[in-house]
Amino acid sequence: MDTSPPQDAAVRAQEQQREWYGEPLGDLFRRLIGDLGLNQARLASVLGLSAPMLSQLMSGQRAKIGNPAVVQRLQLLRELSAQVADGVVTAAEAAVRMEEIREAAGSALLGSTTQSTGGRPAPSPRRVVREIQSLLRSLGSADELLGAAGALADSHPQLAEFLRVYGAGRTDDAVAHFEAHQD
Repeated sequence: MDTSPPQDAAVRAQEQQREWYGEPLGDLFRRLIGDLGLNQARLASVLGLSAPMLSQLMSGQRAKIGNPAVVQRLQLLRELSAQVADGVVTAAEAAVRMEEIREAAGSALLGSTTQSTGGRPAPSPRRVVREIQSLLRSLGSADELLGAAGALADSHPQLAEFLRVYGAGRTDDAVAHFEAHQD
């Protein structure tokens, strides 16, 4: 039976979050709230979480987001937050994009599309890359993916490069890699 104080469990959960998401979710969520002009209830709605679940993740009562679609929306919000902080996206544009992120179902990703046969939209390279990144990052932390890349480097250098670029790299670098290897 675990007799450690609850705060020790919260500290452990926050360290796991740092490993999985790059920082404790409380810090990340507070930054998103500030950058995007949200409150906790609105952030929970955009992510597709209940307000109590968001609160538990922020406080370290829970460590991991179990739904890959929520992790994906979180990644999209992180990118949007950075664009707002850099002045690339206005508050009004961010509000529209957040609504699109909230409405995105399952593995649907946002971004520009081109028409393919049958009138169905073909995903843009950025959309494909974001899905790959979301999947890899739901499977392991950046350090774990870099460790796996290191283990594969000699025997499978292209797989190692894939893990480094998509698992631990920047989205723009992964898009460039994808576009260079698309054919």
